[in-house]
Amino acid sequence: MTKQRTLSIIKPDATTRNLVGKILSHFEDSGLTIVAAKMVTLTPEQAGGFYAVHKERPFFGELVDYMCSGRVLVSVLEGEDAVNLNRKLMGATDPKKADPGTIRNLYAESIAANAVHGSDSAENAATEIKFFFPELK
Repeated sequence: MTKQRTLSIIKPDATTRNLVGKILSHFEDSGLTIVAAKMVTLTPEQAGGFYAVHKERPFFGELVDYMCSGRVLVSVLEGEDAVNLNRKLMGATDPKKADPGTIRNLYAESIAANAVHGSDSAENAATEIKFFFPELK
């Protein structure tokens, strides 16, 4: 395995419920290092640009509205096989189907309000990191 980076977003439902520290602990306790982080409130333009891949999907407008509904913590995680490790830590999108002890099993409220976003591939991680942290090398 090689060290890689991935993007994580702690979504509005989780930040509103003060779960940032608990969720970050999952990453750090599993060997991932937080190399960059910032708390932001996304504009509709930012959320729409970030989720442009879903633009034609029926839930796109609701997703953009939701991601703009409160603060999010955007972070870059680094570690061995970081993309896959983060996906495993998050659990299934549907918290009812997420494995016990995963972030979504523990903290997600619904499929839509599912606490976290994580890059789904190394290629998408690079694109997503550049979107929020263009200064990182």
